[in-house]
Amino acid sequence: MGERNNLTEGSILKSLITLSVPIIFASILQSAYQLIDTFWVGRLGTDAIAAVSISFPLIFLIISLGGGLSIAGTILVAQYKGKKNKKAINHIACQTLLMMVIVSIILSGLGYFLSPQLISLMGVESSVFSGAVSYMRISFIGMIFMFTYMVFQSLMRGVGDVKTPLYIVFGTVLLNLILDPLFIFGYWFIPALGVGGAAVATIITQGIAAVIGIIILLRGKHQIHLRLSDLKPDVPLLKKMFKLGVPASIEQSTRALGILVMTFLVAGFGTLTLAAYGIGGRILSFIVLPAIGLSMATSTLVGQNIGAGKMERAEKIAKLSSLTGFIILTLVGILFFLFAEQISAIFIPGELETIKATALFIKIMALTFGFIGVQMSLNGAFRGSGNTMIPLVLSIVSLWVLRFPLAYLLSKHTVLAELGIWIAFPVANVIAAVITIAWFAKGTWKQKQLTEDIKLTKEVTKETIIEEGVN
Repeated sequence: MGERNNLTEGSILKSLITLSVPIIFASILQSAYQLIDTFWVGRLGTDAIAAVSISFPLIFLIISLGGGLSIAGTILVAQYKGKKNKKAINHIACQTLLMMVIVSIILSGLGYFLSPQLISLMGVESSVFSGAVSYMRISFIGMIFMFTYMVFQSLMRGVGDVKTPLYIVFGTVLLNLILDPLFIFGYWFIPALGVGGAAVATIITQGIAAVIGIIILLRGKHQIHLRLSDLKPDVPLLKKMFKLGVPASIEQSTRALGILVMTFLVAGFGTLTLAAYGIGGRILSFIVLPAIGLSMATSTLVGQNIGAGKMERAEKIAKLSSLTGFIILTLVGILFFLFAEQISAIFIPGELETIKATALFIKIMALTFGFIGVQMSLNGAFRGSGNTMIPLVLSIVSLWVLRFPLAYLLSKHTVLAELGIWIAFPVANVIAAVITIAWFAKGTWKQKQLTEDIKLTKEVTKETIIEEGVN
């Protein structure tokens, strides 16, 4: 099984599709966790739904921090996979796991003890407060499982195995669907925990996923083999991983904060506009799933090919990925433009004014979906090459230099009002994509020599030399 996922040869398009499709499905399934919680908690009433809704952005912010750090493992594993250095892959895998466990413990502790204060800052009503605190605290207790599985998924993606994590997520989502009502409403010896029960069910399923992931890595039959000897802290490597991962964490957190700030701006224009933005935002989050899958696949492919010394092929991968992303999302955008009213009606049937407002928002941004595909694909190439700072800068430019200031100026200082917010989306998409293409064309991203910069421990280097038969 060791060389089955050789992504440094053969059809680039086939490799992109083979990698990205399972990632897309895994992303859809992972988003189902929140939908399932919302579905069952909704049976408890409005206060319960509000408790979960107010907690999620804060939990998502913490998840974003962890997700960014795990990207460092994907990049390094991918590049050493291309270099065919198995000992280095195993060592990096162990160090990534060690780093994420430590980070998860720190964030879990802080989150658990600060949950009441964080919920209070959100200004919730007293009827929502206790449920929100309960949901958040239980979620933070299980953060170590979430981060552990995140590491497993990232490492598997680095070596090109995207199907194994998909199967695990599929199984745990089905289990969560069963456990949610049991712990929320109670059954037989299981007490009714209310809102907190949804968090307990999620912890159990994520704990199972984490344990399965660790067992797979310990068995060593999926191209990565965890060994206890590799868990000894390799401080220089950990520093390098933080340097790679922190920009990605900040980037993801910046996006989460951007969504929050835009919501505050939109809320000032009334319930109708807020509803239109909420529905449009959900549609946009669904639309970008193919782009996310393509971006992650591009990171793995670019990383492995750079590790193999095939820079020209890595550049071709980035170009083809961005073109594919542009075509796919443009076609999707055209469909959404043509059927905007019908799509809006699915979310809020019978509310003609809201449907009309939502459809206008969709139509204004739909025809620029392709530019999102270009930007995300090229950002994947930057990450795969080890340049995690570039996507961070581009994200800040897109959200904080273009979209939000433009939305604020057009909506608050022109006669456009909420229409100005909608217009800011396509304008920011196009300009951000042009800047991303220009940065890519400049070629400075190709100068990063990640595997040469990292000095692994003497023990790992010695074992690698012996294994490869180098004198």
